[in-house]
Amino acid sequence: MSQQGYVAAPPYSQAQPGMGGYQGGFGPGPTQPLYGHYGGPPQAFNAPPTGTMKSPVSSPASMPPPPGPSQYNPNIQQNGAQPPQRYPPPAASSAYGQPPQSLYNSMASSALPPGQQLTNQMSAMNLGNYGPMQSPPSATSPVAQQPFQTPPPPVMGQPQMPPGPQSPHMSPPQSPPSSMSMAGPQMGGPPMAGMGRPFPGPPPPGAGGFQQPGPGAAGPPGYPQPPGQFGGHMAGPQPGMPGMPGGFPGAPDSLSGPPQKKLDPDSIPSIIAVIDNDQEKRGGQVFSTNIRGQVPPLVTTDFTAQDQGNASPRFIRCTTYTLPCTIDLAKQCQVPLAAIIKPFATLPKNETPLYVVNHGETGPIRCNRCKAYMCPYMQFIDGGRRFQCGFCNCVNEVPVFYFQHLDHMGRRVDFYERPELSLGSFEFAATLDYCKNNKPPNPPAYIFMIDVSYSNIKSGLVKLICDELKTLLDKLPREEGAESSVIKVGFVTYNKVLHFYNVKSALAQPQMLVVSDTAEMFVPLLDGFLVNYQDSRAVIYNLLDQIPDLFADTNESETVFAPVIQAGVEAFKAAECSGKLFIFHSSMPTAEAPGKLKNRDDKKLVNTEKEKTLFQPQKGVYEQLSKECVAQGCCVDLFLFPSQYADLATMADVPSHTGGSVYKYNNFQMETDGEHFLRDLRKDVQKSLGFDAIMRVRTSTGFRATDFFGAVHMNNTTDVEMAAVDCDKALTVEFKHDDTLSEEAGALIQCALLYTTINGQRRLRVHNLSLNCSSHLSELYKNVETDSLINFFAKSAYRAILNQPVKNVREILVNQTAHMLACYRKNCGSPSAASQLLLPEAMKVFPVYMNSLMKTAPLIGSSELSTDDRAHQRLSVMAMGVEDTQLLFYPRLIPLHKVEVNSEALPGSVRCSEERLADSGVFLLENGHSMFLWLGQACPPDLIQNIFNLPSLAHLQGHMCALPELDNPLSNKVRSIISELLEKRTNSMKLQIVRQKDKPEILFRQFLVEDKGLHGGASYLDFLCYVHREVRQLLT
Repeated sequence: MSQQGYVAAPPYSQAQPGMGGYQGGFGPGPTQPLYGHYGGPPQAFNAPPTGTMKSPVSSPASMPPPPGPSQYNPNIQQNGAQPPQRYPPPAASSAYGQPPQSLYNSMASSALPPGQQLTNQMSAMNLGNYGPMQSPPSATSPVAQQPFQTPPPPVMGQPQMPPGPQSPHMSPPQSPPSSMSMAGPQMGGPPMAGMGRPFPGPPPPGAGGFQQPGPGAAGPPGYPQPPGQFGGHMAGPQPGMPGMPGGFPGAPDSLSGPPQKKLDPDSIPSIIAVIDNDQEKRGGQVFSTNIRGQVPPLVTTDFTAQDQGNASPRFIRCTTYTLPCTIDLAKQCQVPLAAIIKPFATLPKNETPLYVVNHGETGPIRCNRCKAYMCPYMQFIDGGRRFQCGFCNCVNEVPVFYFQHLDHMGRRVDFYERPELSLGSFEFAATLDYCKNNKPPNPPAYIFMIDVSYSNIKSGLVKLICDELKTLLDKLPREEGAESSVIKVGFVTYNKVLHFYNVKSALAQPQMLVVSDTAEMFVPLLDGFLVNYQDSRAVIYNLLDQIPDLFADTNESETVFAPVIQAGVEAFKAAECSGKLFIFHSSMPTAEAPGKLKNRDDKKLVNTEKEKTLFQPQKGVYEQLSKECVAQGCCVDLFLFPSQYADLATMADVPSHTGGSVYKYNNFQMETDGEHFLRDLRKDVQKSLGFDAIMRVRTSTGFRATDFFGAVHMNNTTDVEMAAVDCDKALTVEFKHDDTLSEEAGALIQCALLYTTINGQRRLRVHNLSLNCSSHLSELYKNVETDSLINFFAKSAYRAILNQPVKNVREILVNQTAHMLACYRKNCGSPSAASQLLLPEAMKVFPVYMNSLMKTAPLIGSSELSTDDRAHQRLSVMAMGVEDTQLLFYPRLIPLHKVEVNSEALPGSVRCSEERLADSGVFLLENGHSMFLWLGQACPPDLIQNIFNLPSLAHLQGHMCALPELDNPLSNKVRSIISELLEKRTNSMKLQIVRQKDKPEILFRQFLVEDKGLHGGASYLDFLCYVHREVRQLLT
């Protein structure tokens, strides 16, 4: 394999900075930024001056020959002829259905090539199915469109070769690349907004920046056209992809060039096909973890994991299961090397829970040098008297009590009896050395803190919470087999002052103690504040009945917030325990007290250098509180019920550093949101979790963990501290090389988590995983896991927007996508026409997810989106595992009209695009946070009658948020599908019922991620074309 970068142009042989890129990742970029590193001004892109291009290096047999100068003359000449700039001017590859908008505003200044040059450059991009392609269509034909006669995608294993020249170098084990080629319409039309040069074409639209639908109107009548692709508004009618969903109306005939065949969306890779294919091949099977570096089934596939020496994929997933051996290979391919760890993942009932190993007083056995814990990667030598550490190779003595003879294979005789020798995941009972102050911890406590200001009382929320707690406190989490929970409970209400309650079991009535000095917070009682629920049940019932009446006549609308958290921390300090605060809060804390906030929401900052300040928490009080909470093991869960801006970025700062969650209910109304909130509260209170946790990720020599993303706090560079960690929280860890890895030794990861259980025991949970290493990039691309990759990119992009303009972050995402694909094409792809986009089999749907990520609220930069909603999504994603991000970026769209009432199975999901909706259909869409029931306008009346008990669609009322319970097979089936999904997902989802062409439908449309975005953002097809053009640019 040649180690140099992309052929010819010198800049490519160095690593590009960027997310997961190797130079400092999101920190300061390399000394000589090529793509404008994070935070720096956009840098010029140095195209080599004409004439100085190195002659293409002759490539070894396994690489496609670099395109000769004859192939893309216009491109090369244009690259040399233009002044260097960051993104080359729209190189008008036919690929792009319309000229890119002032995409990342960086192209606004670039001079457009003259019109005739534009047309010369329209070399057609062909779009076949997967596998090496036929010869490219002749570039001279006016419409170079390939007929789609390629065979269906090959099954895994040996790629089928379509007719046409066979690639001589394609060896069977290589994963078949998905190659595609697209023909796009000829462009002679208007330029993008903000271009300086006059250009033939219709005038720009009116002030709104929206264009009027022209011939072949795009959206449903009455909707404004969605603005242009990554953000900026479109200039005027573009010669859009004819007939594209959500595409732009075609320009007048005089501009549109020769008639164009419609590009078939079925010919580009589909996530649904990938998911169904994996489910078909691996669904219902047992996945044994006894082989190093094997790629697990997708998160969407139903499988059973069997631990045989590596942690189950439910606990750890990786972006690739084959690491590149050297730092140079890693820089060259730019595929981030990361693991997503969910240490407390819930295991299905048919999988064995973790074993607890107890070595008594001596505690867990560890390597003397690197402190790694005993695990399957330790090699016993010298007749079993010593062991060699798999992580640092240090040789250690085996303690006398632990000695055991070896068999003829060199394995200990008790191998299968000891979980720590034969399993990838297990727990150790921790000794006092692992406890605070060397004494065993007390059981944790839960404190419920209810904001009793005017809006929460008036909406009925306070009464709702108090009524629910009466039954919910019976269901506090408890150890397997325990009669009742040992978690203690306490209660606080507050507005401008705090009210603590003594609920000691000996009292007949609860007592209230008020603390009005919020600046010096203290807990006014020790005995009777935190109690065992079973013992004090009568007094607690009494209190929960009284709270709504006590404050029924309140007029107090101001609240405090930081002192409430402070009170919780002080209570835990006094009781010497860890625990969780459940805070039910209404509005921005404006009362005079520490942590008082003022409104800093400013829509004018969107799309400017200062936009990042909208996501940054206000410094000071809350930062200090986070540290105190983590030190005490106090996790904060915030339930927020705002009716306007509440500065969520600051209010959620403590929850997001303590392993907590933030739930948000805008304009809470009892009848529409009550049940939705209660489902969240029940899940949250009953979750299994560990407290006062500290985690360390160790690796074998040659690479190390460098960066951590999650709801965590870090005092130093290695210890990840979490006040609590529950079954839904995941941590994403990035790895970098510090030396060369060896193919035979592979790469080892050990994640060790020290925590307190819900009944107050100190434990160590250990997850181990072994990966392969290779000096062939094709192996890395073959073993990539796209779902994990997008989890990493989402978290690193969402962190990056705290420090730099959103526009730069979007640019880096596109650049890195193009880089990964260009490197694949150059080093692993079979030789094929440059007009083809080659995608690695394992990454063929990566562009769909990436485009969807770029259209999410935090990255879109639209002033129509609420700042709090953007901050909320940013923080939620930071703690998500792979299954949650997969669903968020590609929602499930289920055609309910195809449901079979007698079958267990759900109807197969369809692609998230308006094209897939049918006027006569009923579709359920869910992404883990939102749920919609979409009703086509031609829905058969009997369907409506069976589901809603209404004669027709016209009778449907607007605010319905649950389906009526009707006694017919269809109603039962649809309701059971919805409740199963609600049960399965981490969060509750509020069901929103929308009719086709009604105003609320616009909310539903933003989840159709393959179409153009509501607030800007490209359709999947346009994005694919754009990425293809970037890849070609990199390769020339």
